[in-house]
Amino acid sequence: MRRRGRYDRLSRFRMRKDSLAFALSGIVFGLLVGWIIGTQQVPAPVQPEPQAAAAAAPPASSLPPLDEARVRALEEQAAAEPGNVQVRLELADLYFDAERYVQAGPWYEAALALEPDNADANAAVALVYYAQGDPDRGLAHIDRALAADPRHATALLNQGIIRAFGKQDLQGAAQSWEQVVAAAPGTVQAQQAERGLAALREAHQAAGGATGGAQP
Repeated sequence: MRRRGRYDRLSRFRMRKDSLAFALSGIVFGLLVGWIIGTQQVPAPVQPEPQAAAAAAPPASSLPPLDEARVRALEEQAAAEPGNVQVRLELADLYFDAERYVQAGPWYEAALALEPDNADANAAVALVYYAQGDPDRGLAHIDRALAADPRHATALLNQGIIRAFGKQDLQGAAQSWEQVVAAAPGTVQAQQAERGLAALREAHQAAGGATGGAQP
């Protein structure tokens, strides 16, 4: 109970990351229909091209604002308190929310160096590596998060995102999102998972109609 309370102050950051996770991948939902039409089956996982990941990154001018003053204050606190996990998580979240994934990753890793089984940090850094074009490393962190907490809703949500958009594993993504809905009904994570499941259903329906009802 004590550790759960220790991170309650960061809940607003986590909720924003859950929404941002789907914002990062939302544009890809529109591509699912064409992909399913073209394959009519779930293919073997495909490694994303680093060039494609770089091309998908937004230009610096379009990034959300970063609270530089807060960052400086937290960095000073982190330097003064080398064992403080919470301050490192908050720094990582600030960078993540501002879509500075290159800066967010090291702070999540710094938190994990102090507390390797921290499910929140593992679930969050998984999306950082996915956004940087390394879905396998992201999924490895998801595994660590779920080893610590098998019902961690954000880890399951992010697992589905990485499976769908990093590995093209739509069946696996659906399984992850169904687990979110079962584990955390009524939460922000469950709402996002339901959105993902609905998008998969719509994509398959559209693909079936476009191909004369062929079965995947």
